[in-house]
Amino acid sequence: MSPTGQSPLGVEEAVALSLLRLGADALAPRLLKQLVHQAPNARDLPSRLLAALGVAPDEWPARLSAARDWARTAVMAATLRDIHAIAWADAAYPAQLREIPDPPIVLWLRGDAKLLPQPSVAIVGSRDATPSGVAAARLLGRGLAEAGLLIVSGLARGIDGAAHRGALEGGGGTVGVLGCGADVTYPREHEKLYAEIAERGALVTELPPGMPPLPNHFPLRNRIISGLSLAVIVIEASEKSGSLITAKAALDQGRDVLVVPGGIASGRYRGSHALIKDGAPLVETVEDVLRELRWVAPPRPSSVQDGKLFDSNKLGGVMALGETYTVDDLVERTGMSAPAVLAELGRLEVQGAVSRFPGGNFVRIDNSAIGGGDA
Repeated sequence: MSPTGQSPLGVEEAVALSLLRLGADALAPRLLKQLVHQAPNARDLPSRLLAALGVAPDEWPARLSAARDWARTAVMAATLRDIHAIAWADAAYPAQLREIPDPPIVLWLRGDAKLLPQPSVAIVGSRDATPSGVAAARLLGRGLAEAGLLIVSGLARGIDGAAHRGALEGGGGTVGVLGCGADVTYPREHEKLYAEIAERGALVTELPPGMPPLPNHFPLRNRIISGLSLAVIVIEASEKSGSLITAKAALDQGRDVLVVPGGIASGRYRGSHALIKDGAPLVETVEDVLRELRWVAPPRPSSVQDGKLFDSNKLGGVMALGETYTVDDLVERTGMSAPAVLAELGRLEVQGAVSRFPGGNFVRIDNSAIGGGDA
């Protein structure tokens, strides 16, 4: 038996098993977990898995041979690209993910494997997020990272990307769970973010190197996002949001689901508000999240806690968290000249207190705007 108490399963064998089914569901991982407890001899697992998947016995030799050849090639390609395969029975496999009903047979990882067992929170939400939603994700990612929690998300546009960036700004680790191979950057606009996470965090996927980002991969990867996490925070989820799939997976796995509320006019938060109606805790600040998790944050440096970036100018009195402002708005509200407003916005943007969005909009994102500096 392995250190984990599971049947011994080498990396290539595990990869071959994972490649026996690359379909639109997680049936093979779920079956393998059941079979491992039934069959202590790892050599029996491939044929047992194929039988459970309904493959005719006369097809087994060809399927097994092809999977083993592919596994050998995939492991060699991964090594050349600094990607590591972690088998389900390996001691390095994150224990909290192994507990879910359908854990990936193999995790392909690029980055720091030591991050995976750390206490983590997932932040998920709309790809087509508003500046307010993006600001909330970035602030929560930053604040929770500063509180010592790992931030997990899916590296998608909008909320996911903002959460990852916030975690990096907070000096913490972050894990991007991919719906493609770990050597494939998707979306392309996140190329720089992808590289930074690979260097300072970790990228994980159950898909082998070179696998493209196909539509059926993303619902599957959502169970990994929640499976790695203590809780999932949902931001700006509509009625048909993919984030609700992650929320459901989290509930099925016994994880907490927390929700950031929003406006009612656009329908962007309808799915989020449905979760709140069903009993999910509403969170507005980092402190709310820490309270729900009963997490005690380590002391933060005073330079981060102070939240004084806005105190020396008139913008602090008029810019509220997450609201969008144009230069004209701020000129009218403060009485400052347009050049003076632009100069202050530029300084605050460099200091990480303001973010610039397309269309000439600016959003306040300093730490003091999300519940103060006592988290």
